[in-house]
Amino acid sequence: MARTAGGPGPAKRALLERCVRHLQEVGFSDLSMRELAAAVGTSHRMLLYHFGSRNGLLVEIVNLIEAHQRAVLAELEAETDDLAELSRAFWKRVSDPALAPAERLFFEIYAHALNGRPWAASFRESVITAWTDPVAQMLAGRGVPPREAARRARLSLAVGRGLLLDLLATGDQAAVDDAADLFTELITREGGQTAGGGR
Repeated sequence: MARTAGGPGPAKRALLERCVRHLQEVGFSDLSMRELAAAVGTSHRMLLYHFGSRNGLLVEIVNLIEAHQRAVLAELEAETDDLAELSRAFWKRVSDPALAPAERLFFEIYAHALNGRPWAASFRESVITAWTDPVAQMLAGRGVPPREAARRARLSLAVGRGLLLDLLATGDQAAVDDAADLFTELITREGGQTAGGGR
């Protein structure tokens, strides 16, 4: 059984970070728990202790990658007051081909969550609000009324994820980038500024 009370401790967090680094190098889909444990210098037993199962580990990997991407958005926000510039910079980061394996894993876990897999319940509960809440807060801090900020955050998340699915399915980076740029133009016109894209 995974140890979850009190949230991840430093040992679990460090182990999770090692797993993420390794899987970003070799891919996410084929390694068994035993192979992954050996690759990151731990035991199969310790992975089970911390994460409960391979599926539990994958959910936590996705959650960590998502947290890293929200941190990137916060860093980019601190660098510019121009929301169109912020939107384009963030889209460039999340649509980087190097992130494609992690994006595929995200949507794989998302599909399991939509199908009601119990191990994906916590993912399903937070997969929207983990992004819409901070983006809406960012917009509200820039003077957008709270209800409008929430609407724009939700739309940006939906469009961003749809474009990422398109990119993964078609590989047509130029066309998807063009569509992302159009969304940024539309939603950051006067009276409609937002941090577009989302993830």
